[in-house]
Amino acid sequence: MVSDVGLSEDLTIIAEQEQRLQFPAFGEESAWRLGCRLRDMALQRSAPLVIDIRRFGQPLFFCALAGSTPDNADWARRKSNVVARFHRSSYGLGLELQGKNTSLADRFGLMLTDFAAHGGSFPIAVIGSGVIGSIAVSGLPQRADHELVVEALCAELKCDYAELRLSGD
Repeated sequence: MVSDVGLSEDLTIIAEQEQRLQFPAFGEESAWRLGCRLRDMALQRSAPLVIDIRRFGQPLFFCALAGSTPDNADWARRKSNVVARFHRSSYGLGLELQGKNTSLADRFGLMLTDFAAHGGSFPIAVIGSGVIGSIAVSGLPQRADHELVVEALCAELKCDYAELRLSGD
């Protein structure tokens, strides 16, 4: 659980991440580069991740690293569904719901077997087009999942990760 002060700070930073981390264009090659970058980062850190990048309705990149389980693939799917539904990061929505002391099931009537408002999925947004897909990872604690995706997006989009990272990490 994030404290009320930490929650407010995190939500402000996540909103900035979502606004700034947008692609000029995004297609199959972009997904491949981003997926390979994330895979390399995970391997360097011995992170047992599943990586799932999709344009809504179309898988573009999937990778399951050593130590990951089928459960991680399901978590990635459920977190991606949150991004598809709300066009926001799964961690940001989860923190917002936590701050309101509610859940996806209570607030929106969504089945938790299909949706997870936990860190690790981030919108793929294209400037001038909006959110067109999602990138999701699963295998680390939810805050670390979220931050790994943001770090990879910063590297890919040539943004300074130090300016966009959540405090305390």
